[in-house]
Amino acid sequence: MLSTLSLFTIGVGPSSSHTVGPMRAARRFVVALANAGLLDRTVTLRVELSGSLGLTGRGHGTDKAVVVGLEGAEPHTVDVDAALARVARLELDPTLTLLGGRTIAFNLKRDLLWHRKVVFPGHPNAMKLTALDAAGMVLREQLTWSVGGGFIVEDGAPATDAPPALPHPFTTGDELLARCAETGLSISGLMLENERAFRPDADTRAALLDVWRAMQACVRRGCEREGILPGGLKVTRRAASLHRKLRARPDSADALAALDWVNLWALAVNEENAAGGRVVTAPTNGAAGILPAVLHYHERYGRNVDEDAVVRFLLTAGAVAMLFKHGASLSGAEVGCQGEVGVACSMAAAGLAEVMGGTPAQVENAAEIGMEHNLGLTCDPVGGLVQVPCIERNAMGAVKAINAARLALQGDGNHKVSLDRVIATMRQTGADMSTKYKETARGGLAVNVVEC
Repeated sequence: MLSTLSLFTIGVGPSSSHTVGPMRAARRFVVALANAGLLDRTVTLRVELSGSLGLTGRGHGTDKAVVVGLEGAEPHTVDVDAALARVARLELDPTLTLLGGRTIAFNLKRDLLWHRKVVFPGHPNAMKLTALDAAGMVLREQLTWSVGGGFIVEDGAPATDAPPALPHPFTTGDELLARCAETGLSISGLMLENERAFRPDADTRAALLDVWRAMQACVRRGCEREGILPGGLKVTRRAASLHRKLRARPDSADALAALDWVNLWALAVNEENAAGGRVVTAPTNGAAGILPAVLHYHERYGRNVDEDAVVRFLLTAGAVAMLFKHGASLSGAEVGCQGEVGVACSMAAAGLAEVMGGTPAQVENAAEIGMEHNLGLTCDPVGGLVQVPCIERNAMGAVKAINAARLALQGDGNHKVSLDRVIATMRQTGADMSTKYKETARGGLAVNVVEC
């Protein structure tokens, strides 16, 4: 089992699988070269991107992520503005300064290859990194998969140390509910006890509150910045204008004003993500606006909202994300957008039900409703950019999560379809889904909307 904190990465947009994962993979490759004593002999680095990375990586900023990763940047600390400009500078001065200070030539056309028709085995998001010496001999080669949510898997990597033994292990929703019944704990309480295997409670709490502050900062930036999003679609940022309108209008003027605010918070985050800004992967960047929007909703309209509620919300959402990661996928390239917006909706619904006083069974029901009505959701980004339909899709997912939580709280937790069955259905649906609907920009809106 994972730690909750591994599911909430403070990184950069626009995509956890196409930006955060490749940045980590590139940096790790150079670190491995240095550890093996091969960095001084490296004259050429070749990066090959296949599958969804090859098809939509340009629009997702994969080239920028790889370049700054090779130079030592990490997602949670990278200078966002500098990263956006790095590839442009590389075209004028085709050299890289690798981690450790070694400088090598790097030609974007020769050394960064986009394979639109070649698919490496294992996962749709695959990249191969190769280091060569002056004679053109291969010093090291690594096939890596970016499997969603910023997680990467290296082919042939040695087994890591066993994770710590948890007091309440679970891999299914039924097991999670059974552990809660045995202990009398809420889902967030059980998760907190599991987190003690990784670190003290105070450290877990502090880290989760840092995640919340990063979400809040992203919302603020999104509500302030205007203009046209990069990439060529000429999508206008709307959050700042909407923010001004809502501030000038009292909530009492409209019975559905809360929905407008939820829309605003989600749009703000995903416009920042589309612009390559700093966001929290929750569980992916393409779905990063849903949890912040629902948490802001609870902060504005809920009762007794404090830091404890934020921690409980995120712990519960993390438990649901673990179930989907174990039983299906968080990757749009593997199962479509049901694995991104669908999972985020399920996570947020569960978190909100928890902090609104739901029982474990009601929380599980909220998560189930959140995903059940996202089953089959395709990933068809126009122009390969995380803009259309992605930005508005987060607003819709946030509203759906709130309704799922409220529906679940009207019942007693008993329902016909379990979360486990929905997760299994989501996995099967993703397997059956045509590749053109899985983050390849070859189907759906991506081919029915003119890119101008």
